[in-house]
Amino acid sequence: MDPMITAAGRALAMGDPLAALNCVALRDDAPSLALRGIAMAQLGELDRARVLIGNATRAFGSQEPLARAKCIVAEAEIALASRDLGWPSRKLDAAREVLEQHGDRVNATHARYIDIRRRLLIGRLNEAEFELGGTDVASLPPALRTIHELIVAGIAMRRLETQVARDALLQAERASQHAGIPALVAEVAIKVELLGLPAARLTRMGSERLLLLNEVEALMASQAFVVDGCRYTVKHKEAVVLLATRPVLFVLLRIMAEAWPKEASRDELIARAFRMKQLMIPIVHACGWRSGAS
Repeated sequence: MDPMITAAGRALAMGDPLAALNCVALRDDAPSLALRGIAMAQLGELDRARVLIGNATRAFGSQEPLARAKCIVAEAEIALASRDLGWPSRKLDAAREVLEQHGDRVNATHARYIDIRRRLLIGRLNEAEFELGGTDVASLPPALRTIHELIVAGIAMRRLETQVARDALLQAERASQHAGIPALVAEVAIKVELLGLPAARLTRMGSERLLLLNEVEALMASQAFVVDGCRYTVKHKEAVVLLATRPVLFVLLRIMAEAWPKEASRDELIARAFRMKQLMIPIVHACGWRSGAS
């Protein structure tokens, strides 16, 4: 085993990309290209990382399927970090199969978590939760346990399950401290901070106030009539109507909810509805969540 490659790999596993680059920066063999690519990804240089990993994948060739599979997993993670949702997921599935066939359980699990995180990112919560189920979390190394708990927290936050998210983040904190990887510790800290930040703006009876996630959860569980400007839904008690494909109707309901208990004039409804139809996406993006309740 090449001692410099081993040292670089250990440095990357501990989240120290600069130490890894010191070992392989001047080398162009396939393992060094792969390690340099991962190091650049950890430093946030995603475009350069993508080129290096691609070169490494080609350099390994078909005679080294395990090494190529690891490179494909790294490519998939870079694509996810770059929000390149068009990256072919079938390549990741094939790479995971190779890793499992070679008994590389850790990297196979990492590949599965990349796929789950992608599903979470595009809003396929049920699929993400299904793929996450059945995992023996206790047997995972600390870094993967951290990622697992972050995914659990991400699903819970999107479903407005505040306590579940809080419990998962507590487990993620413990696992990340055990892993001792600074970037992972920082990522968990950001998610913990996010849980304590305002998640929505509530408009009711002419006044506005910011809501924390647990307050949003309580509002959505209440008997209030809620016009949800994040999910484009209208909710009352147990009934939920999705209006994402009916933007004008949604805007009319939103205007009336904002005006309640007063009435919105006919002229205002006409003027704002057709103007706001064009502005709905940037408005929601800026507000994060905007609800009108009566």
